[in-house]
Amino acid sequence: MKASTCAIALAITSHFASAFVSPSTFVPIKDVGRSVSSLSKQLYATIDVDEESPRDTDSMEEWSYSYGIGRADGIQLVGENVDGFLDVHIETAQDLPAGTSVMYIPNEVILSSNRAIAEFGRLEEAENLLQANGVENEMREFYLMVKILVELEKGEESPYYHYFNGLPRFFANGPSMTPFCYRCIPPYAAKLCQKERAKLNHVAFGCKSRVQFLSEKTRGDSLLWEWAFQIVYTRSFEAPDGSGDLCLYPIGDMFNHATEANAAYVYDEAGNCYIQTTTDVAAGGALTMTYSDPTNPSYLLARYGFLDESSPASFCKLGVDWHISDELINMGYSTSTLLFYKDTGEVSEQVWDVLLYRYLGEEDAGRQQEFYQAHMSGDYETKQSYHECYYEQTREKLLEHIDDILGELDGLSQKSAYGGAVAGDDHPRLPLILRHNDFVRATFMAVRSYYFPGEPYEEETGSFSLSSRNAFFT
Repeated sequence: MKASTCAIALAITSHFASAFVSPSTFVPIKDVGRSVSSLSKQLYATIDVDEESPRDTDSMEEWSYSYGIGRADGIQLVGENVDGFLDVHIETAQDLPAGTSVMYIPNEVILSSNRAIAEFGRLEEAENLLQANGVENEMREFYLMVKILVELEKGEESPYYHYFNGLPRFFANGPSMTPFCYRCIPPYAAKLCQKERAKLNHVAFGCKSRVQFLSEKTRGDSLLWEWAFQIVYTRSFEAPDGSGDLCLYPIGDMFNHATEANAAYVYDEAGNCYIQTTTDVAAGGALTMTYSDPTNPSYLLARYGFLDESSPASFCKLGVDWHISDELINMGYSTSTLLFYKDTGEVSEQVWDVLLYRYLGEEDAGRQQEFYQAHMSGDYETKQSYHECYYEQTREKLLEHIDDILGELDGLSQKSAYGGAVAGDDHPRLPLILRHNDFVRATFMAVRSYYFPGEPYEEETGSFSLSSRNAFFT
């Protein structure tokens, strides 16, 4: 470690020594399917980002203490096998009351998009290209990604080398998926996954040649750019100070997602980051944060590459191929409001409103406008009278939509079964995709059972045929 970086660690250690512990508390990782026996002190001259490469979590943890990252007593990094790959998350070995500071990350260690811009200056050629490709909102992610690449070029001379070498290589989100994967997920989820893939193409691959201070080798290394992209898009969070800064919090990025999170980032006046509990957490519990809207598990799959089975509800998939007008939005059309509730089988009020609005548009445009105006003016009695009058028709539209989605899922199950049997080892993301599809199916079946208890669903069992095996897997 260089003297300058040691000085940073020593200068801040006294600030938190009384509140945080520094001995290693990493829970040993056992029986993880892919090369876990090679998780050791061995380091590489450069970081191998191939998805089969092991993560050096031991050195990462030692590095974190050297650089002043503190953890409260009982806070542990825990590894587990998820579909044959190592996942690391945070747990507590003791009871924690709400408001407990469980981790401290010095300001100097945080990787920041604002600092990257200050360090490199504005990369106008790259920014113009991002704007031309319609991804100008991804500027922060782009600069943070470039910062990672600059540090990777330094190899072991980078102060972040051991942190990066402990991060995942395997991802199961939209940008990582193959055409086969897209064929195995429902249209809405596939659309989200392909949107994330488009970001990879524009933000990373499209700008590779526009960062002239990177070496020619780095500019041409698509695998390295993709890995840097994945780290930024799956592990960075907006700073909690209102600055709009996008940050990577080393070790503080190991908190998994949950619908009901129990931890959050906070800053002190010096810009140091603390992770604090927001609820009481019992010993043995995982410490979690909420990454995004928990009622849209398909987005979480597309962006982050996991399934949130704790989600209480899911977007009902209405209107995936509709033109979404302003009136539809005013009626309540949104992925966060058109919900099917997994546990009860009920649907949100907005689902009924949108279904009836669409039905009236097909049958009587005048009555559609009357219903719309009642909704907009808050005339509950008139609006309710429409729902009562057209309940059976709206209910029929709901059943039609449910059965359409279930039929799609039946077909996808056949495709997935075929692909898994023929080339399962070549598609390690397939188990997650199947869990996602099962989750969607269970949610839709719950709604069907609640509103249509006397109408059994007949699963489609038609044979799945392919004109060409290559056409399916490419």
